[in-house]
Amino acid sequence: MSAAAERATPAESVWDAVVGQDRAVAALTAAASRAVHAYLFVGPPGSTKDEAARAFAAVLLTGVDDPTTRDARLVLAGEHPDVREIERVGAAISKAQADEIIRLASLAPVEGERKVMVLHEFHLLAADAAARLLKVIEEPPDSTTFVVLADFVPHDLVTISSRCARVPFRAIPEDVVADRLVAEGVDPQSAAEAAAASAGDLARARVLATDPELAARRRAFATVPERLDGTGATVAALVAELVELIDRSAAPLVERHTAEAAALDAQIERYGERGSGKKTLEERHKRELRRYRTDELRLGLAELAAAYRDALVDGRLDRPDAAAAAVTHVHATIAALDRNPNETLQLQALLWSLPVVAASV
Repeated sequence: MSAAAERATPAESVWDAVVGQDRAVAALTAAASRAVHAYLFVGPPGSTKDEAARAFAAVLLTGVDDPTTRDARLVLAGEHPDVREIERVGAAISKAQADEIIRLASLAPVEGERKVMVLHEFHLLAADAAARLLKVIEEPPDSTTFVVLADFVPHDLVTISSRCARVPFRAIPEDVVADRLVAEGVDPQSAAEAAAASAGDLARARVLATDPELAARRRAFATVPERLDGTGATVAALVAELVELIDRSAAPLVERHTAEAAALDAQIERYGERGSGKKTLEERHKRELRRYRTDELRLGLAELAAAYRDALVDGRLDRPDAAAAAVTHVHATIAALDRNPNETLQLQALLWSLPVVAASV
């Protein structure tokens, strides 16, 4: 069965898109009948906590686990007027955006008796915005329930976190990711390779599963140490090769973004741009592409670090201090990726600092 066919199969539960999170689903199912004012879902990207937020909202609004009802279908599609999903605008959720969240929370539900506010990427929260939102999340209107989503809990979110019922999400186990991909029509070998490279991120695994160059890209990073020769020209050539490979790997994601933008443009042509969410869509596409490229670099650099450890064990690098320094440099570069550096300059600086390794036999 293809992925498209899998998604077209009638859902049996609102939780069908939530993968590998049995404990979270059980906790939320139990909580739905006695919901509190706010929930904090914490877990890594691709752990399907976003899908869980919609599923939970559907149960809160309808009182049942039935994905076929009108309300549930609208919630799961992100189109229900009483489920407001807030995406950050810019690098972080600002004080101005916090004020808009407060305004929306104060409004009465449009259709029913309850409204759900889903706040995405709340770990990217400015300090002044956190101060503004604390009171409304702690004491929202009786008709409003907050569902706050965060990859982790930074310092500025600690106080708000203490006011929410916390629901942990974990990286999806590799075998569960692979099984899901196979169920969506991916062949077992490609599913296994994509799952191994996804670090528990199902969304990333779905992109990688359509990537025929995954193995070649991993090998390109792994063979960098033996292709270095101490010259700047070689470093520049290797970096250009790696960046081009990452560019090509992102093509399926870019293609999906293009299709989403085209669909929205068609809608705008019919109904006008006002309230279309075009800016929000463009911002989401930028975030998803940046995250994808960062994850791809992390994967490649992990292969590079492993190559130095293997070279030391194999006797192709006889200085333990050189191997240790190389691995340290690689991990420092991985840590720096969170600051959105220039990829080319960052890789050039890294490769220039690394020792040459004898080719494997």
